[in-house]
Amino acid sequence: MPILEALKLALSAILSHKLRSFLTLLGVIFGVATVIVVVSLVEGFNAYVDEKIANIGTNAFSVSKYSIDDFSSVEALNAARRRNKDITLDDAAALVARGGAIQEVGAKEDITGDVKFGATNLRRIHISATTPNIADIERIEVGEGRYFNKVDEQTRSNVTFIGSDVADKLFPSANPLGQTIRIDGRPFEVVGVAKAKGSVFGQPQDMYVSMPLSAFLAIYGSRRSLNLSVTSTGAATYQDAVDEARIVMRTRRKLTPSEKDNFGIITPSAINELRDKIFGTIQVAAIGVTSISLVVGGIVIMNIMLVSVTERTKEIGIRKSIGARRSDILKQFLAESTMLSLLGGAIGIAIAYALAKLVATFTPVPTSLPLLAVTVALFVSATVGLISGVYPAWRAAGLDPIEALRAE
Repeated sequence: MPILEALKLALSAILSHKLRSFLTLLGVIFGVATVIVVVSLVEGFNAYVDEKIANIGTNAFSVSKYSIDDFSSVEALNAARRRNKDITLDDAAALVARGGAIQEVGAKEDITGDVKFGATNLRRIHISATTPNIADIERIEVGEGRYFNKVDEQTRSNVTFIGSDVADKLFPSANPLGQTIRIDGRPFEVVGVAKAKGSVFGQPQDMYVSMPLSAFLAIYGSRRSLNLSVTSTGAATYQDAVDEARIVMRTRRKLTPSEKDNFGIITPSAINELRDKIFGTIQVAAIGVTSISLVVGGIVIMNIMLVSVTERTKEIGIRKSIGARRSDILKQFLAESTMLSLLGGAIGIAIAYALAKLVATFTPVPTSLPLLAVTVALFVSATVGLISGVYPAWRAAGLDPIEALRAE
């Protein structure tokens, strides 16, 4: 029997019992849907981390007071707080002086404060203080005006570059450029507005104001630890720049070869490793648990196929008596179980896609449905159907035609 003929017979059998076929598919539908939803959430989170968090700049890495490992527990963080020295502008100057694979070094610090214009007062706004080159290192996009420059930094000018959400709230119907706002009670002239960046997990990224680091340190004090953004001369020298930065920092802190770093060098790969460490096990466990429903779906298909064999015993006897071979009967029932499971997988994928879109639309949780996951889901669902149909198909193919014809 040609495969096409077996598929036609299988489809006819499925359509002749629509309700039973649909109820049979429920296990596979829910199994595939839950697995795909979990995968889409995990993939969406990974893509978001790569785009919004791990993407810290072209050929860039950070030097900070704490390493990623210091955030593994409260005890580790407290130990690092006692052990690690502050990162200062002198450290930045030492990295610049090193040269070699290190191309540029920028410094920044962040706090929260109040921003006011006229009668509008914004509480606990993110205040970012940076050197001018941070705009190039971190690829800050200017929507209007400009970012502050070296002259602003050298003269400690009270100028500010504001996020688009701050601009919308303070100046809903006016041009913010040239206006004077008050940051923690001090006047700052708005010289630029950033392009909108959106949000990360529901947290707005455009509700901030920036000022020159020199002005910030003069106002808020210089006894604080900075974060340094360092770039390499190119992609090929990136690791060399990381190694050189580590040598400079260890030398300045007079660390012996046996002592561990008392500072942190954070690269995109380190962030991704932390993400994989935290969420890798969760991902495997979640997919494993949700896959149980696929096994249940396979058992239901096997049960229904056994019932189908019993119901169609006389049909099998007639087919065998007029020349159908054992392999023909085997193909017919295997095609039916596989098509059942494949249809369930397709419906499950459609439901998962709709759920993922709803989640992404109505919540801050990002989702992503890669084509590979869809392909694997269809393959797995078809395989479940094939395996589940082996025993019923073998049993049907092994029926004696004379005994089958006697069946009522």
